[in-house]
Amino acid sequence: MNGDKVFKNILLLSLSVLILLVATVLILLFSNSFATIGKFGLSNLVNKVWNPIEGEYGVLPFLIGTLITSFLSLLISLPFSITIALFLGEYFKTGFLNSFVKSAVELLAGIPSLIYGFWGLFVVVPLVRQLQTFLGIEPYGVGLFTASIILAIMIIPYSASLGQEIIKLIPTDLKEAGFALGATRYEVIRTIIIPYSFSGLMAGVILSLGRALGETMAVTMVIGNSNNLPTSLFAPANTMASLIANEFNEASGEVYLSSLIEIGLILFIVTSIINYIGKLIIKKFAPHSN
Repeated sequence: MNGDKVFKNILLLSLSVLILLVATVLILLFSNSFATIGKFGLSNLVNKVWNPIEGEYGVLPFLIGTLITSFLSLLISLPFSITIALFLGEYFKTGFLNSFVKSAVELLAGIPSLIYGFWGLFVVVPLVRQLQTFLGIEPYGVGLFTASIILAIMIIPYSASLGQEIIKLIPTDLKEAGFALGATRYEVIRTIIIPYSFSGLMAGVILSLGRALGETMAVTMVIGNSNNLPTSLFAPANTMASLIANEFNEASGEVYLSSLIEIGLILFIVTSIINYIGKLIIKKFAPHSN
């Protein structure tokens, strides 16, 4: 009985610390961005111009850049993540091939973002430049599309690892029942494995999306760092995180610094909203809700 009470107290303490930490971060961001919020209100959210010299601090280009790179990278990574999850969770659950692919995926998750940035500059940027030349587009090489490719590679391990663990938890009886009824492996995957593990796969997607939204260094190196509103998927742009990384040390003046912190606050809020929507989707499609 005493052990249960101690364990309960530890859980309550941990929960209290977590809530305090989140509240502290939110209060810190809000208090330090109050100078900008008090001066411009919410107009910065729809302002397209970022020009600290002229006193304009429009957030819209960076908000759009963040959302485009995050969701585009998610679309690019999704087929690979699901394929790897099925490969490890259904086809090769054990053995040398499973260990090799799993180790490779874990290695991708552990590579520093700076290394991804260098790899993007020397490998992906020249390839994208060739593609742009072929399509008759001005060959910048850097831009939203390049950043999305790098982000896609970076977030694959998160959704793939969680996905394969969820697929392994599917009761064997369900799959055997499908085979007993004459279903092929593809039909079992399509009608049993994917629907049953959908909520878990979505959880991996939300986890990887959260990583994509906040990624900084790799994106900063390949996105082009343009403060203009992007006009195409190949155009140079900026995300909220990359803008803060580029300009925080150079920010002079209370409003300039406050504007950068406000962008951090907006990024915090956007990430929270997307995570909440993701949880609603997971809850809606969870097996027990049907």
